[in-house]
Amino acid sequence: MTASKVYFSIITLNFMKTVILCGGRGSRMQSETESRPKPLLAIGGKPILWHIMKIYAHHGFNEFILALGYKGELIKEYVTGGLQDGFKIEAVDTGSETLTSERIKKLEPYIDGSEFMLTYGDGVADIDIPKLIEFHRGQGTIGTITGANPYSKYGFLNIDFDKNLVVDFHEKPLMRDNYVNSGFMVFNKKIFDYLDSEMLEKNTLPILAKSGELSVYRHHGFWKAMDTPKEVEELNNLWQKSQPWKIWS
Repeated sequence: MTASKVYFSIITLNFMKTVILCGGRGSRMQSETESRPKPLLAIGGKPILWHIMKIYAHHGFNEFILALGYKGELIKEYVTGGLQDGFKIEAVDTGSETLTSERIKKLEPYIDGSEFMLTYGDGVADIDIPKLIEFHRGQGTIGTITGANPYSKYGFLNIDFDKNLVVDFHEKPLMRDNYVNSGFMVFNKKIFDYLDSEMLEKNTLPILAKSGELSVYRHHGFWKAMDTPKEVEELNNLWQKSQPWKIWS
């Protein structure tokens, strides 16, 4: 990290906390989450929650608010049971059935300063957090989300249409012209005026977008979410081979 980036991180550290959404049931991976919440599923022997916090802490952002819900007591046990790495954590019960907008709304009393960061408890990336914040502030919008290129769920065919022949297969290619919300978001506190009891992604973010108050920071590096048992396996394999999101030493 350059001197300017270190200086930027020190300035923002005093004002920026990171909210991690840890309350969902992980309905697409019930076999894995019957006994523990998704943020505690292990990647390389450590919960994915730990990996997420390490990404932020690498850039100097080590203060976290965990929005707990489903089996939140297990997460609370984990973070109060000798967790090291210099993390400063507030674990807040936001309800077992609460949707994401309301979870965030309940955390308003815990947010210091005029801005905060927000991410999901199931995704990792090699993202440059100070650049994300600098971009957000330059945009001047209420919110900024990070757009990442997803991999296709399906393999594509390369076809010679003149001969109606398959030339080649592209196995689940990276979709470079498409972006998804990968998490790693920044908001100023005006967001609390827009939050309701619904899903952040289905109500609040579209409202911000229609009013010109939602920016997108395009991240072209590594990103992967963990929504299925197969993706747990894929992340573990990546950790064994290349550790592409391990930006800390």
